[in-house]
Amino acid sequence: MTAEHTLSTQDLHLGYDGRKVVEGLNLAVPPGKVTMIVGPNACGKSTTLRAMARLLNPTAGAILLDGKDIQKMPTKEVAGVLGILPQTPVAPDGIIVSDLVGRGRYPHQGWLRKWTAEDDEAVAEAMRSTSVLELASRPVDALSGGQRQRVWIAMALAQRTDLLLLDEPTTYLDVTHQLEVLDLLIDLNEKRGTTVVVVLHDLNLACRYADHLVALRAGKVLAEGNPGEVVTAELIGEIFGMRCSVVPDPISGTPMIVPIGRHRSGAPA
Repeated sequence: MTAEHTLSTQDLHLGYDGRKVVEGLNLAVPPGKVTMIVGPNACGKSTTLRAMARLLNPTAGAILLDGKDIQKMPTKEVAGVLGILPQTPVAPDGIIVSDLVGRGRYPHQGWLRKWTAEDDEAVAEAMRSTSVLELASRPVDALSGGQRQRVWIAMALAQRTDLLLLDEPTTYLDVTHQLEVLDLLIDLNEKRGTTVVVVLHDLNLACRYADHLVALRAGKVLAEGNPGEVVTAELIGEIFGMRCSVVPDPISGTPMIVPIGRHRSGAPA
């Protein structure tokens, strides 16, 4: 079980090129839980995650890591606690898979600490967990989109941080690998106590895998809590402007959103 670190936003304001994206956001990530952030496109999900990982400076407010302003903390201290997999990471030209995954160990290196057997173990375990061990000697830019995504996830896992933030980690993955990645994140949470925060588009998978669900719209939290307690047809309609029915997932018992379109819905348009 890892130490429980806290991560929260305090009256957070974010934007790009003078455009406001998030205004006055107050959000606390439950330590030791899996939190899923959902919402429509351009609602501030990824922007918020980037700010929480110190990849984007707030225009006002603060992000607090263990009660300290993350902007004022040393980079190495932050990287030793918090790992991030952004939505569109870019690999250096010509780098091979094992070297890229190994970069996840950089926060643990120092002037006096060299590569160790523990680093080898962390990299190998991360690659086994994401089924990319057989790709170890392949150039990253020669891989398919799905393979590259699993390699990036392996790099994030190799960092072995107590807090892990992932922005759309199932992008480019087929259904089988989507489930494998989400199952892997649950394993990390249950076996190591890793606090996991994921931005996810798939509402039903978010409901199935989340301990804590955060629903955003226009940079504000409309609802948060256990999916079974907060997800309703009314909430989905308010967030996405979509008619739906919410029924129990036959596998997990968690809320399952069934969209209602104009056609083939069993009801008049």
